[in-house]
Amino acid sequence: MTKVNVEDKISELKREYVRIQGDIERLESLGHSFEKLEVRLTEIEKEIQEYRLLK
Repeated sequence: MTKVNVEDKISELKREYVRIQGDIERLESLGHSFEKLEVRLTEIEKEIQEYRLLK
């Protein structure tokens, strides 16, 4: 994987992270469950860390 590919993947993961944070805020304000989304945030954080090691 090239450095550009790694940076693109990190950017993609960051966009997904921000989108999910917004989804969580909406669900929380409506009183809905959002535990699965929190799990995904944790997964994204780990993926970003792994890709940063590849840089």
